[in-house]
Amino acid sequence: MLKKIVKRTIDICGSLTGIIILSPILLVTAIMVWATMGRPIIFTQTRPGLNKKPFQVMKFRSMKNATDANGKVLSDAERLTKFGNMMRNFSIDELPQLFNILKGDMSIIGPRPLLYDFFPYYTAKEMRRHEVKPGITGLAQVNGRNNLNWDARLAMDIEYVDNWSLWLDIKIVLKTIRVVLKREGINTEGHATFLRLDDYRRGTKSN
Repeated sequence: MLKKIVKRTIDICGSLTGIIILSPILLVTAIMVWATMGRPIIFTQTRPGLNKKPFQVMKFRSMKNATDANGKVLSDAERLTKFGNMMRNFSIDELPQLFNILKGDMSIIGPRPLLYDFFPYYTAKEMRRHEVKPGITGLAQVNGRNNLNWDARLAMDIEYVDNWSLWLDIKIVLKTIRVVLKREGINTEGHATFLRLDDYRRGTKSN
């Protein structure tokens, strides 16, 4: 219980400090998103949090709401704007999640919040990733990020759940700074973003 109180205190102080220090970047980014894509500036989506409880994750919008002649949504590569790609390169699109942390929906460190759509593709063990709050960065993000396949990413989420400590969080924060500055593992090879879990698991089962 004491470690959880300390972690929450760090999350509050860290997110408040981040919002204050990064406020010029937040403001400029909001203006650029509005200028290049219009509204909404913030993209929100329902994701599972601690104990699978739903919350609205926030990101700066990086894609246009573009469709083809038949009304079908275009691919990520076609909808991703140049400014959106730049935001992703430096993880700027994730910065609004500092407000998710302040609210208590997320933590600075934890498994990334994924989609409810992926639930049917989790094993029972992988579902344990929801035993902790989701985070802006985590063990998988500093050990390959989107270049890891889904089995490896989810295994690292469970490794974090089983071995969580404040010291581990500190090491992940320090590694995150290096990964962001070096722009490592941003996209899966051959994809504008990364291969979805359901697509990956379908492909695995069909092989």
